[in-house]
Amino acid sequence: MVFSSLIFLFVFLPAVLLLYYCSPWRIKNLILFLTSLVFYAWGEPVYIVIMLISTVTDYSFGLLLSNPRLKPIQRKWIVVFSIIVNLALLSYFKYADFLIHNVNDLLGTDIPLTELALPIGISFYTFQSMSYIIDIYRGTAKAQRNWIDFATFVALFPQLVAGPIVHYKTVSEQLRKRSINIEMFAEGVRSFIIGLAKKVLLANNIGLLWHAISETDSGSLPVLTAWLGIIAFAFQIYFDFSGYSDMAIGLGLMFGFRFNENFNKPYTAQSITDFWRRWHISLSSWFRDYVYIPLGGNRRGLGKQLRNILIVWLLTGIWHGASWNFLLWGLYFGVILIFEKWWVLKLLERTPRWVRHIYAILLILIGWVLFAFEDLPLISEYLQAMIGLTGQPFWDDNTLYFAYTNAILLAVLVIASMPWRKLSAAPASGKGAILNLIWCGLLFFLSVSYLVDATFNPFLYFRF
Repeated sequence: MVFSSLIFLFVFLPAVLLLYYCSPWRIKNLILFLTSLVFYAWGEPVYIVIMLISTVTDYSFGLLLSNPRLKPIQRKWIVVFSIIVNLALLSYFKYADFLIHNVNDLLGTDIPLTELALPIGISFYTFQSMSYIIDIYRGTAKAQRNWIDFATFVALFPQLVAGPIVHYKTVSEQLRKRSINIEMFAEGVRSFIIGLAKKVLLANNIGLLWHAISETDSGSLPVLTAWLGIIAFAFQIYFDFSGYSDMAIGLGLMFGFRFNENFNKPYTAQSITDFWRRWHISLSSWFRDYVYIPLGGNRRGLGKQLRNILIVWLLTGIWHGASWNFLLWGLYFGVILIFEKWWVLKLLERTPRWVRHIYAILLILIGWVLFAFEDLPLISEYLQAMIGLTGQPFWDDNTLYFAYTNAILLAVLVIASMPWRKLSAAPASGKGAILNLIWCGLLFFLSVSYLVDATFNPFLYFRF
């Protein structure tokens, strides 16, 4: 089940809200946990077992770590073993077939593939569980002794499928006690509707353009068509994922949870360093807090800092998927960030803002080519099309047709990518509240109208 579906909007969510608000406080987390299991089971019921195994395991490790009589070395080994268990589960389901396939190609063997479907959200809830154990070890969080409360943290449906990745220490008090008022609930509804509109009205529609161009033989694409295609993909993945994050944050508010923002207008970035402070913030901060800083961060000289950046970005790439293109994508950004740390940022400081912005956007778009195609030869062909090495004209009639029919949509996408004041922060009363209510009502009506007749409603980050 995804948020941008009629069954979620008009059956699941109303039923959960009714159950939640009609229940006494002592069982509210239980209601959220059980309904989250229903949400998760909608896609693949058998994988509830995997999530429950992960939940029980990390809950038990957390209790072990809370024992004050443990020696430091014992506590360290508990953390190591917990990480091994979590990564083993993630690796088996996400990377086993990738490794088997490459071993077969390299050694000429015929090891059968597992052909297991990837459990929905496993990359997200695995990282959340690992942060819980590490935070207890560091002393920045206390072990949760109520299993239902901990299971609610892991399974909570608003952020289960696609984040944002929530650190336990940021919601531990909210799990124990939280309050909600009409203003907070209204803020959540607004955030959800805006996210739904971003996903359904913007991402889905520009995704049709990308789908049409990406299905065309790359060797026959004119230069401008290739650029138009990857621009469409850039907008699709941003409004798709940030829209889903907005919906998750809005749902959290409806149930009394405040999650951190996951996007901050990334296409206004002035460098790649700036971009990754704005894009998928929860993932970047997770790797910073639990990989980059423990490796030494920037405290042990430039050489080790650059090594740490490269390690983090190789891991970031492979986190996104079991394919060589994701590893290449992570390496690509890792190398750029190394050069920026070394000397490029100092050079950029002496250039106008528009030059810095063009520099960032061009590198981001090239990165999206690496991300969009799992087939490495297709990546090469598409990049050649973008720089005119395929022998095709600069544009053709299809280019003009694509540009003409999508001109208004592209203009809206550009405007929506700019740093306007968030509608979800609109006034809770007075004329501003009435205008905001009308605006959100219109967005919801248009989104639902689209979904009623929609045949194209993908969610790009669903596979991660």
